[in-house]
Amino acid sequence: MIVDFELPPTTVIPAVRGYKYVKTRDSIDPTPRPQTEIKQRYAQLIARVALRTLHEIFTATPPATVEAVVFNGRLTTTDLATGKQVRPHLVSVEAERSDFSELVLAKVDPAACLKRLNALVSPNPHDIEAVEPFITFDLKRFRFSDDVDVVAGLDSRPNLMKLTPTEFEHLIKQLFTAMGAETWTTVPSKDGGVDAVATSDDKLFGGVCLIQAKRWSKLVGLDAVHALTGVMADHNATRGVLVTPSWFGRASEQFAQRNRIILINGAELKHLLKEHLGLDVIPGVVPPQRVRASNNTQTGRPGP
Repeated sequence: MIVDFELPPTTVIPAVRGYKYVKTRDSIDPTPRPQTEIKQRYAQLIARVALRTLHEIFTATPPATVEAVVFNGRLTTTDLATGKQVRPHLVSVEAERSDFSELVLAKVDPAACLKRLNALVSPNPHDIEAVEPFITFDLKRFRFSDDVDVVAGLDSRPNLMKLTPTEFEHLIKQLFTAMGAETWTTVPSKDGGVDAVATSDDKLFGGVCLIQAKRWSKLVGLDAVHALTGVMADHNATRGVLVTPSWFGRASEQFAQRNRIILINGAELKHLLKEHLGLDVIPGVVPPQRVRASNNTQTGRPGP
């Protein structure tokens, strides 16, 4: 199991150690915490977070499911040299269940314990000095295309079926970006069955997520959902998403639930675009009504 964990910011360590009353001025003054202590406490904090996460995973999963865990702790911050957002790794540790089970966590020094596990730890985590993690999400096999801002060029209430397939793919990419994922669209005809790729720390994705955008006007059949599982296996993806302005059948929905696939139909897509992009769209297709069989029809008896 690979865990990409968002670490708390350095400001989580209070800059004030305490307060004291000054009688001569009748005031309460803060006692600042020394910078050396702030840095030491932050280093201890990320070490404790790493060990606690490993402990929780090994405790919650059976040995047959998870034999080893790679924990990558990273921090979202601003590069003061460029002003851009960066996400450097501050700690990376690979632990096998057999070795980790021998630890008495209540008595260990967190930093010393990580050293014993041969962890890669930033020598100056408070100063955002990065390390190279053991394993990261491999996106090199994908060929990504340039971004296209589809939303800016749409009418006030666009019909999704009037978009080109490429425009629809870029719209879905913008949607997932707005939902908090890092998202890329792939080069058409060279995507290997993948229209977009997303990674996120959010539970919805949990790693590399492959997205297929089907701008279809009819039922998206079970064969399309089956095909996505093969693409996921080929790219070692943890989850797949199939998005369409149309609809899915019950067999597809049941298969998706068993195979880490999220299906987003036209009605759900309309809601997500409104919520995350402020875009009121018309799916452009109307799914057929599902007829719920009554007891009378099941038994063949006429109704009253």
